[in-house]
Amino acid sequence: MKRDPAVASLVDAASAPYRAAGRFAWHFARGKLRFDPVFSAILARGLLNGRARILDLGCGQGLLAAWLLAARAAHRAGHWPRDWPQPPAPERLAGIEINPREVARARVALGDRARIVQGDICHVDYGPADAIVILDVLHFIDSASQEAVLRHARAALTPRGMLLLRVGDAAAGAGFTLSRLVDGVVALVRRRRLVRLACRPAREWRALLAGQGFSTEALPMSAGTPFSNVLLVGRLE
Repeated sequence: MKRDPAVASLVDAASAPYRAAGRFAWHFARGKLRFDPVFSAILARGLLNGRARILDLGCGQGLLAAWLLAARAAHRAGHWPRDWPQPPAPERLAGIEINPREVARARVALGDRARIVQGDICHVDYGPADAIVILDVLHFIDSASQEAVLRHARAALTPRGMLLLRVGDAAAGAGFTLSRLVDGVVALVRRRRLVRLACRPAREWRALLAGQGFSTEALPMSAGTPFSNVLLVGRLE
């Protein structure tokens, strides 16, 4: 399928600041933003529109913030996909990341356009937020800590706040098996040790969110990949 030139231009713009952080940071940003469907989906569906304060938990090198900043600039310049709503215009972008190398890359690329905190999402104060995003993170911590993070996120969200949570669906068969294998290798490379992944079926994740007062919508989020990921859109009523 032919790629929308406006989306390709957006990928270029969002990844360009990472040149200053090194070749790895730049190539990783380009690949992730181009091939991971969640970034385009967030904009195409307007999921974060109207959210003034956005917090990304386990933000890595800050790709979501870079993506949102580039989207705003592209829309102002008139380089925008015709069938997408206007992008969000947050007043504050923040991220929390435990890996100091990722934090360093994020700070070089984003400067003062986003606040990147080095810390453990299980322990750092989140501050108030209108939307919290957690992409492919919670399965790296144990089940009790997962539930604590969700409670912490719920408490940090303002009334009618939103939580975007992408998870692998442990009930999805071969696609999940592959994604779990890949995540295990990634964890080994990044942390230099084996990590026991705490995975759940999507229905169980939804039940946890419901228990925190969220109404949820499940969106398939692995198009173009061999994985079985789901984006859970949680809304506080």
